[in-house]
Amino acid sequence: MAGGHIRYRHLSRASAHRQALLRNLVTSLIKHESIATTWQKAKEAQRLAEKVISLGKKNTDATRRRARQILYEPDEVVPKLFGPIRERYLDRPGGYTRVSRIEPLKEDQAESAILELLDGPKDLHFAMTAKTLARSKPGRLSPKQAEHVKKATQFRKDGVETLQAMIERMRLEHREGLDDRVLPPPHKVYPEELPRKQMHFLEETDDYKLPNGLPKRRRNPALGKVPAREAKEANMATEEATTGEPDLKPLESSR
Repeated sequence: MAGGHIRYRHLSRASAHRQALLRNLVTSLIKHESIATTWQKAKEAQRLAEKVISLGKKNTDATRRRARQILYEPDEVVPKLFGPIRERYLDRPGGYTRVSRIEPLKEDQAESAILELLDGPKDLHFAMTAKTLARSKPGRLSPKQAEHVKKATQFRKDGVETLQAMIERMRLEHREGLDDRVLPPPHKVYPEELPRKQMHFLEETDDYKLPNGLPKRRRNPALGKVPAREAKEANMATEEATTGEPDLKPLESSR
């Protein structure tokens, strides 16, 4: 059957190159717990990251060997996968990662995103929830705020206490003016003004030369400096005299 829905994004790469790219992204995710890349790469790396974390939760010899086959830098990443990350997600049934859209990192880049591990030190949703509650008036939470608080603290160890501590810290930073920081603009790929070349006709330049220059004609030194038209007629008369051809001008005048 022709056409149909694609099973995965090819990412404009060969199969081996695509697999190496995803393995590298998942290795960086487990190592740093948050990476920024394009949205398409993040969605494909998320699928592999979920499978790798599921291998870590099983914690068998077979899953350890399989994880070492997938991840780069296995001596550094595999102990973290089967240690702190496994303990973090023991009670979570699934959904260990999140993809959040962000502004493009470069001015000519495709749509970007952040791929992160949930309930980690760099959880963006947890920080945004704390910042929203820190700037809102103290009192009863709205249904939407209560939903976000439950989502951020449901499977996190000491989630409510950690969230309350972050709210107090953000309120203090807001009072001291430390919360007014502005992120730097996207990385400039091209300069502000492209260099412009001086556009002229070739004949207007001082060092103008024809690409295929014609050989210079030899001038008769006896003629001296005369206008070009007279010199041409004189050269023709000299050539006729040397070749001995009859002059037809008197005949034409007699007619």
